[in-house]
Amino acid sequence: MTDDPRALAELARDIDATCRLTGRFVLRSGRIADEYFDKYRFEADPVLLDRVAAGLARLVPAGTEVLAGLELGGIPVVTALARHVGLPCAFVRKTAKAYGTARLAEGADVAGRRVLVVEDVVTSGGQVVLSTGQLRELGATVTDALCVIDRGEGGTAALAGHGIALRALLTRADLDAARRA
Repeated sequence: MTDDPRALAELARDIDATCRLTGRFVLRSGRIADEYFDKYRFEADPVLLDRVAAGLARLVPAGTEVLAGLELGGIPVVTALARHVGLPCAFVRKTAKAYGTARLAEGADVAGRRVLVVEDVVTSGGQVVLSTGQLRELGATVTDALCVIDRGEGGTAALAGHGIALRALLTRADLDAARRA
């Protein structure tokens, strides 16, 4: 995917059409909504996920050595992205497993390496902040995070407060514009 705004608008339209559901949904907060965005639908579609990864590839900062996908939604995204940029992946759990290797980050080693955190959707940025802190404790250098969709609900500012620059392929505003078009 190039920097072509039309291609990005088409991607936004296709993601919106695939993932935005209408009906009655109970949100994590307990609030009832008549609309829900099911991000796993674009992650489960290999053609759409490949288009997403191609778009994300141009946003990977120079000097990145490892792509770190966050459990659960960041894992398919980081795996597809790695195919496009040829970088190794680490799969980051929310908590280290208590058995086997007892590792927080599986796959590529992160210690002493420049790591890009990869997430599917960022809302408040809370999980990216937590996981970045854990990766830094393991010796990773993390200055950037990459997401498919920034919902525009404070995540960018929250991450900046922790020294993390967020790079987003799309925003909630892009998806809303695609719906209106």
